[in-house]
Amino acid sequence: MRLYVDQTVLLTLAGVFALLLVASVVVWRVKRARPGGGVAEVERRVKSWWILAAVFAVALVLSRRIALTFFCVISFLAFKEYLSLIPTRRADRRVLFWAYMAIPIQYLWIGYKWYGMFIIWIPVYAFLFLPLRMVLIGETKGFLQAAGTIHWGLMSTVFAVSHVAFLLVLPEHGHAPGGGPALVLYLVLLTEFNDVAQYLSGKTLGQHHAVPTVSPNKTLEGLLGGLVATLVLAWLLAPLLTPLSRWEAPAAGLIIGLSGFVGDVVMSALKRDLAVKDSGSLIPGHGGILDRLDSLTYTAPLFFHFIRYTHF
Repeated sequence: MRLYVDQTVLLTLAGVFALLLVASVVVWRVKRARPGGGVAEVERRVKSWWILAAVFAVALVLSRRIALTFFCVISFLAFKEYLSLIPTRRADRRVLFWAYMAIPIQYLWIGYKWYGMFIIWIPVYAFLFLPLRMVLIGETKGFLQAAGTIHWGLMSTVFAVSHVAFLLVLPEHGHAPGGGPALVLYLVLLTEFNDVAQYLSGKTLGQHHAVPTVSPNKTLEGLLGGLVATLVLAWLLAPLLTPLSRWEAPAAGLIIGLSGFVGDVVMSALKRDLAVKDSGSLIPGHGGILDRLDSLTYTAPLFFHFIRYTHF
C-alpha cells in the first residue's frame, strides 16, 4: 500500500519513537535502581505518550481523509470534555446539539479546501446562530454565561484545533517535500516538545514564578528554557519538514514557544476557576484531552497564519 506521506515525515516519526524508546529504557532502569522512588507517574506518562504517538502517526500517514477525521474526533472529544466541566442549563440541551453539529461542518470546509467558510463558520455563523436558538427556547436566566461559555468552548476546542487540520490541504506548490503532513508534524512535535522542555527546565532550574496566582508551577526559567530548546529544534527541523527559511524558522519557534506557554496558562486559569486539577482522566499520567491540547489551542492558529502568509 502506498503511503500518503513523504519519507522525511516517516524518518521524523521514527526519530520520535526512538526518543520514546530511550525514555522508556531510562524509566525502567531508574525504577529498578530505586524501587518505589516516585517514578510511577513518569512511567504512566511515557506509556501514554507511546499510545498518543502511535495513534497520531497512523492517522497522519494513511490518508488525508483519515487525518481529517482524526482531528475532527479530537475536537469532538475535547468539546465534550469541556462541557463536562462547564455548568450548563437544562434548557440548553437542544442548543448543544447544534453546537456539536458545528464540528463536522467545520472539518467539511477543510475537506473542500474552502478557506473562506472555514475561517468564519464558528467565529461568525455559530456565534450568531447559537444565541438565537437560546432566545427561541425562551430561558433568560443565565443566558449570557451560557452563550459565552459554549462559544468559547467551540473556539478553543474546534476552531483553534482545526487550524492543524487545514495545514494538510494548503496548496502543494509552497510546501517542502513533506507537504501538509510534514507541516502538521512540525507544529505538533514542536508544541509538545516545548511543553516537555518547559516542564523539565522548570523542575531543574525554576526559581521565579511566572504567573503564581494562575499556575504556581510555571516559572520564568521554565519558560526561557523551553523557548530556547524549541527555537533550536525549530531551526533544525525546518529544512526537513517546512518551506521556512533560515531566518523564518526561529520566528516559528518563537511563536510556538511563547503561544504554547500562553495556551497552557489560559487553560490553567479555566481549571483553577472550576476548582479542578485536570480536565479529565482519559489519558493516564496526563489528565484529560484538554490537558494535552491546551498549548495547541494557541500555537495552531498562530503558526497556521504565519506559514500561510509567508509561503502561500
